[in-house]
Amino acid sequence: MAHRRATLTMIPTALAQALQTTLATPVQGEGQVAAQRGIVAALENALDARRQRILVSQAEVNSVKWVSLLIQAICTLAAVAMVHSDNRTSAALAMGLFSTAMAVCVLLIAAHDRPFTGQNAVPSTTLLQVQPDAKGAVE
Repeated sequence: MAHRRATLTMIPTALAQALQTTLATPVQGEGQVAAQRGIVAALENALDARRQRILVSQAEVNSVKWVSLLIQAICTLAAVAMVHSDNRTSAALAMGLFSTAMAVCVLLIAAHDRPFTGQNAVPSTTLLQVQPDAKGAVE
């Protein structure tokens, strides 16, 4: 997902095999039917979670939003400068505070633009912890 190679049409073989095995297993009685439904529901939830992760990995902040943010910042800085034009110290202080706030906003947006790459990447540790359990259940 970090390399943007995963697609919604690709289904992991482990999940597909687990679903096929679950549906191919003959069931007898209400308990086994309920268990099979629960397993199928859990596998569908895993596929849905994977789809959601792929959608998030492909999402990005487009250039129109970036340009809008920068124009808004420039207009606000100009307004602050006009309001405090009689006192250079207060103008510099107000513009410095606002510039710092805008820099933090831009940094946060840029850091979350690609959630699966970089230092702020969403880790896959939870998925890796579940993976050995799924393999053991299929075998």
